[in-house]
Amino acid sequence: MSTPEKRISYQPTPGLSYDPSEARYWDPAALDGEVRRAFEICHGCRMCFKYCDTFPSLFALIDQKHDGDVLKLSPGEVNDVLDTCFQCKLCEVQCPYTPRDGHEFQLDFPKLVHRYRGVRQKGKPRSLRQRVLNDPDRAGKMARLSLGLANVANRTRPLRVLMEKTVGIHRDKLLPAFAPRAFDVWAEEHGYVKAEPGGEAVLFQTCFVQHNEPELGRDALFVLRKNGVDVSVVKGLACCGMPAWEAGDLESLRAWARKDLDLLGPYVERGAKVLVVNPTCSMMMRREWPHLVEPADRPRAEKLAAAVMDVSEFLWSIRNEPRFQTDFKSTPPGGRVAYHAPCHLRAQGIGFKGRDLARKLPGVTVSGTVMECCGHDGTYAMTVEGFEPSQRVGAKAFAGMKAAEAEVWVTDCPLAALQFEQHAGKKPLHPVTLLARAYRGEGFEARRGPPGARGDGGES
Repeated sequence: MSTPEKRISYQPTPGLSYDPSEARYWDPAALDGEVRRAFEICHGCRMCFKYCDTFPSLFALIDQKHDGDVLKLSPGEVNDVLDTCFQCKLCEVQCPYTPRDGHEFQLDFPKLVHRYRGVRQKGKPRSLRQRVLNDPDRAGKMARLSLGLANVANRTRPLRVLMEKTVGIHRDKLLPAFAPRAFDVWAEEHGYVKAEPGGEAVLFQTCFVQHNEPELGRDALFVLRKNGVDVSVVKGLACCGMPAWEAGDLESLRAWARKDLDLLGPYVERGAKVLVVNPTCSMMMRREWPHLVEPADRPRAEKLAAAVMDVSEFLWSIRNEPRFQTDFKSTPPGGRVAYHAPCHLRAQGIGFKGRDLARKLPGVTVSGTVMECCGHDGTYAMTVEGFEPSQRVGAKAFAGMKAAEAEVWVTDCPLAALQFEQHAGKKPLHPVTLLARAYRGEGFEARRGPPGARGDGGES
C-alpha cells in the first residue's frame, strides 16, 4: 500500500458543526471536509469495524481501491458509505474522540451522518416511503380509519408485494399490528389524563405504544401506580421525530418536538419526571432535541431533557423506598431470564435498569446479557435495502439470546422485540410487562396464592 501524498489533519475543520442552526451546517463543501476528516480518523483507528456495514465498506474502499488515500473517494462512494449507517449509535458509544468525552477531535460520526442526510433532504419533497415510515402518528391514524384493513394488508402476501414495489417496505418484514384504539383514549377513560398539569411523573408512551401496543403502556401505568407513583398521561403527544430525522427531515422533527414541549412543559415546570417507554425516544429527548430544535425552543428542550428518564431507570431509582412493592405473585418458569441491551439505551449511559429490575423477582437469574445490536434500528429493517442486512447485523444478538437457554426474554426496545420474534423465534417482554405479570400472577407459574390470581386491581 502506498502512502498518500497529502495527509488529512485529525483536527476539526472550519466546517465542523453539529448544530443545524449554524449556516455552515448546511454548506455542502464544509460538510465534505468534515466527512473526509472523519473518514481519515476512522481509517487510522478502526475500532468500529464490527458494528455495521459502514466501516467495513469504508475500509475496503480505502485499502483495496484507493491505496489508503481518503481524498480519492468519489462523491458517489462517500454517499454509499454514509447511506449504510442506520444510527445504532454504538460507534459513538465506543469512540474515544467524541465531544461527549471532551476530546479535541470532536468526532461524532452518527451526528455527521444526520447532517449529511439533512443537507441531502433539504428543500426536497418527501418520498412516498418517507411519508409512510417517517410519520408513525399519521400511519396510526390512517390505520384506525381503515377499520382493521391495514392489519389485513400487512398480513396478505399479494398486498405486501405491492407495498414493496410502491413504498419500499420489504415484503417479508414482520410489521407491528395497529391497535383499534389509541392508547391515550384508553388512558383518558381510566382517569390518567388530568385536567391540570401535576403529579410526580407523566408518561411519554411513544408512538409505538400509542398506535401499536397500548397494552405496554397499560403495563407501565399499572406498575408505576402499584409502586405509589402519581403518574398521568397527556393526550395528543407527537412522535419524538427519530424516524423523520433518519431521513434528514428536520422540519418534521422540529414541529413534533415543539408540540411535545408545549404539552409536557407545564408538567416539567411543576417538577414532574417524563418517563419514556422506548429508549430511542428517551435518547432523542435527552441527547438530540436540545441541539436540533429551533433555537427559541432550546431552553425548554434542555429543561425537558433533565426531566426525562427511562421508565425502568425511574423504577430502579425508587427501589429502596418503602413504596416499592415486592409482593410478586409469580416468577418466570425456571427462574432464568435473558436480557438484551438496546443500542439506544447504551447510548444514554444509564446502565441496564430493566435487567436489574428483573433480578428483583424471587429466584430469577439473568442468565445472559446480550450487548449486540439486534439490527432493527428504527425503520432500517423495514426497508427493501435494510431487511436482509439487518438479519446479518442481528445474528450475534439472536444467537446470544438463544444461548442463554431462558424461557423468558426481556428487552427495553419494542422494535427489538419484533426483530427477535421474527428472526429468533421468541418475542421478548418489556421490563415493565415482566413486572406487571409477576405482580398480577399472569403468564408465569404461580409462586404463591391461587393460580392466575391478579394483583391489586390491575387494569386491562
